[in-house]
Amino acid sequence: MKLHIISGLSGAGKSIALQALEDADFYCVDNLPLVLLPAFACQMLTDRRRGLEGEVAVGVDARNMAEDLDHFQEALKQLQDLGVGYEILYLEASEEVLLKRFNETRRKHPLTDQHTPLVDAIRQERRLLEGISAAADLRIDTSRCNVHELRSLIRRRVVRKDMAQMSILFMSFGYKHGVPVDVDFLFDVRCLPNPHWDARLRALDGRHPEVEAFLEEHEDVQLMFEDIKAFLQRWVGRFAAEHRSYLTIGIGCTGGQHRSVYLVERLAAYFRDSGEHIQIRHRDVTRDLG
Repeated sequence: MKLHIISGLSGAGKSIALQALEDADFYCVDNLPLVLLPAFACQMLTDRRRGLEGEVAVGVDARNMAEDLDHFQEALKQLQDLGVGYEILYLEASEEVLLKRFNETRRKHPLTDQHTPLVDAIRQERRLLEGISAAADLRIDTSRCNVHELRSLIRRRVVRKDMAQMSILFMSFGYKHGVPVDVDFLFDVRCLPNPHWDARLRALDGRHPEVEAFLEEHEDVQLMFEDIKAFLQRWVGRFAAEHRSYLTIGIGCTGGQHRSVYLVERLAAYFRDSGEHIQIRHRDVTRDLG
């Protein structure tokens, strides 16, 4: 049995993540107090012995849980003692985005009151959840995700057929749109020749044959690919040996449309052919084209 613990900042998409898992036939419980987590796991083990099948997910957040969060590590140790494997998914977003989401939806933040304005509640919640964030197996920054993109990302990363194999996500992004916080390795490829300065290629992205041909004409592009490939070949297996479930590799160029997209596609194809469980996300590929 593996227990999926879903947590994160209010407004970052925890409810959407749980709904996506429920749609994938996970048994989901939201807002479970941490002190009840071991007892809940015991019940799930009992139900498993009676023939209950499927994955299990619980939502954990800061609502009425300031004291419980102090017992987080203790609760995880009790799960280990019970022989229950677990994965922690943590959803976050920038303060600016969270403020915008709450203002647009007019929802009340769970930590706001007559003495605590919204911005202070967001900062307080982030502090309260630091322990869970630090222990997370997978962190997803939803600042640039809409509802449909987040659902798709949850399905691709968490709902996996082979749960024993580490999931590797290659993500392209543009530095001018912000550096992603939810990556394990980050490679900067802004030093490579930029197709953006060729008017014929500006409106295309790194998956287009003409952009690929442009980049493959340059030796530095091949050297960058070989160096990143060699680095990952050396170290990805070490992470898998530590029973990591997720690994996120970010490749960044200036705008996130050409060089980073090309290298993500090429690296993903190489490691997929090597038998790895590979996912791709192009964070900024549709921004500023043309």
